[in-house]
Amino acid sequence: MTTRSIPRPGERGIGRLLDADVAGLLLLFVVVVAVFGAAADNFLTGSTFASIAFQLPELGLLSLAMLMPIISGGFNLAITFTANLSGLAMAGILHAGGGESAGVLFILLGIAAALATGAVVGWAMGAIIATTGAHPILVSLSTMIFVRGLGEFLTRGGDISGTPQAVQAIGQGTLLGIPAPLIVFAAAVLVWHVLMSRTRLGFATRMIGSNLEATRYSGVPTRRSLTLVYTLSGLMCGLAGIVMLARFNSVRVGHGEAYLLITVLACFLGRVDPFGGFGRVLPVAIALVILQVIASGLNLLGANQHLATALWGGFLLVIMIARSVWAGRSLHRMIGRR
Repeated sequence: MTTRSIPRPGERGIGRLLDADVAGLLLLFVVVVAVFGAAADNFLTGSTFASIAFQLPELGLLSLAMLMPIISGGFNLAITFTANLSGLAMAGILHAGGGESAGVLFILLGIAAALATGAVVGWAMGAIIATTGAHPILVSLSTMIFVRGLGEFLTRGGDISGTPQAVQAIGQGTLLGIPAPLIVFAAAVLVWHVLMSRTRLGFATRMIGSNLEATRYSGVPTRRSLTLVYTLSGLMCGLAGIVMLARFNSVRVGHGEAYLLITVLACFLGRVDPFGGFGRVLPVAIALVILQVIASGLNLLGANQHLATALWGGFLLVIMIARSVWAGRSLHRMIGRR
């Protein structure tokens, strides 16, 4: 993993930096809404924002699954296929219990199976990374290939569809007028925020991302922490798999492959350091809203799907270049003051 001995400019003023990050992203959100509102006549409507509210959570949960590994200086390329495999585990149990007529017991067992599947996949990745020192990209890439192949073997390239109404309500229903999946996502954001800002694991994750060896010599159990980081990442993938199954009433191995790029984009747009050691949940959540608004706006404008994918890649390059230039200038100013 990459180590960093020079502190990030402005890290001592966390409160001020938080305000700057959030304010900048909120301003970008207003600009994006204004641009698409002017470009598409039917953009500023209730149906558009309702669609955004239902589409955002699955991408948001996968982005949270990507967040902790990146802050730790790693990566998890297997998030989408882990979510799909978790959904397959839940769907298999539901069908064993009668499919659309499955009772509460099988629904609870299915949810537990989905979360356990995601956690086991994440634990395996974390254990390999922590004990062997192999690069997270290589380990997660190998895991992605394995999980994808396993899922295709189990389903023979097809899908599993048909779930009880109670399960569909998780992805399609509302509670007090608020989309149920959005409530799930908001709860996950709150839990991840507390985890990263108020617990020893959150502190250890940042320390490991900043300098793994220094963290190990300081007495932090780096192997256990890294394993737990990827286990929690997999657990969040399991939750995403549940929401995806509930929303589409079906699950297949290849669903959401394009989400991987957007989750990385959301993390970097939300000011997560690509080399690890720095990142917060709230800016990433706001960045997700911005990206989902852009996706919905492009869809209303009739943009070609392949062109939209190219735009995401270009957007990611622009963000990386801008952040590199900004970091270089900030470091130059900091050195000049000394």
